[in-house]
Amino acid sequence: MIGEINQDNLYLLLPSKVSCLAVLLIEDRGMGIVEAIKLIYSSKLYKKLKVESTKMWHLGPVALYQELSEELDN
Repeated sequence: MIGEINQDNLYLLLPSKVSCLAVLLIEDRGMGIVEAIKLIYSSKLYKKLKVESTKMWHLGPVALYQELSEELDN
């Protein structure tokens, strides 16, 4: 049975989201893996992603990457 996503278990989803974003950064911007992961974890997007009430965890990798790209370009 699939339980409800809440602040206490949201951390279980985050590694897969970060992994997908890192791959996209590597492919799109030619970054190294460590640089990409550090960038993601220090981003405003990640701060929103780790808070359940923002519902950012609902978004797929492409939508999250668009958000991250906008953040990086500004």
